[in-house]
Amino acid sequence: MTVEINSYQARVEEWLDACFPPAVRSNRGERNHRFLEEALELAQANGCSREDALALVDYVFRRPQGDPAQEVGGVMVTLASLCSAIGLNMDETGDVELARNWDRIVAIREKQRSKPHGSPLPQ
Repeated sequence: MTVEINSYQARVEEWLDACFPPAVRSNRGERNHRFLEEALELAQANGCSREDALALVDYVFRRPQGDPAQEVGGVMVTLASLCSAIGLNMDETGDVELARNWDRIVAIREKQRSKPHGSPLPQ
């Protein structure tokens, strides 16, 4: 299956290729864990409590598993709406972070090498 990729996603894939070996950059479990970590950090930065986060984890995992394509759409809609609510430009903040990641490839690789394999935790 060929997936048409927008320019931001293509630029992120370029960075992934430059930063990680194929086994890391295409590992679904690893990408899931890093996404969840970043989503939790964003929620925390916006005042979400640990208790609320844990309540939402319980709520989500009591429900049937969703369809990845539909859930990606939901993530994009809710991220865009959160950015609007807090006065951030989603496109600009994504570009800034991607540029920052290009400058930190060595540190990111070292962090990846030192983390326990198979663990959801980043280090």
